[in-house]
Amino acid sequence: MNSAGLGREGGGTGASARLRVKLRLLEPEFRGATSHMWRSEGLLPRYRTYLCAMHTIVRASVPLMELALERARLSASSGDPLAAPLAAYLEEHIREEEGHDAWLLEDLRAAGGDPRDALDAMPSPLIASLVGSQYYWIEHHHPVALLGYIAVLEGYAPAPGLTDRIARLTGLTAAALRTVREHAVLDTGHLDALYALLDELAPARDREAAVAVSALHSLDALTRLFVRLGRSAPAPPPRGAGLVPPMGVAP
Repeated sequence: MNSAGLGREGGGTGASARLRVKLRLLEPEFRGATSHMWRSEGLLPRYRTYLCAMHTIVRASVPLMELALERARLSASSGDPLAAPLAAYLEEHIREEEGHDAWLLEDLRAAGGDPRDALDAMPSPLIASLVGSQYYWIEHHHPVALLGYIAVLEGYAPAPGLTDRIARLTGLTAAALRTVREHAVLDTGHLDALYALLDELAPARDREAAVAVSALHSLDALTRLFVRLGRSAPAPPPRGAGLVPPMGVAP
């Protein structure tokens, strides 16, 4: 999950430290996009649209990891030194992430939205680019690339104060804010585990580059998505009132 949170700092000279340095190059633009998206004006309808967009991303998380796990297990049988520890990490992380897409639908309903707005609308090309690239790299390059994507989703999680800000500005109850609230806590530990794995793997230069390319692409795509979400737009019209653009965001 992503919002106004920033990538966590860390020292060291291993693969995780090098990845953090690369990601920091894109952080100023990301910060600007998220700051604008979470502004007070029109926040309630924009928050509903945010939940719809995040659902289209998060519902792909477990399937992506399951595909990467399958490919890692196949690579392990051929002697790939990255495959076994990667598979072990994915097995655990799949269990940790199961059901989080349902949280978003529950939040959307509690915020006065309709879960069908998340389930029925065609995801935008930005989301297809963000998520779909991972399927391609897992299938046609190496499953370790998914670690870059996960590093961004975990490393740019909701900031601790975001839940209170949304509640204060919109009047929403805690029932509408579970995903933001939970990920502000959970993702810090998840990111630490991922960075520890990266340093343990000590991947060769080409594999480390795959992780970095995946991460940089993911952060760039998220930035562009948040720029779009931050545009002022009316709430999606009631059912039957006409066509709704993907995610309820005006093109």
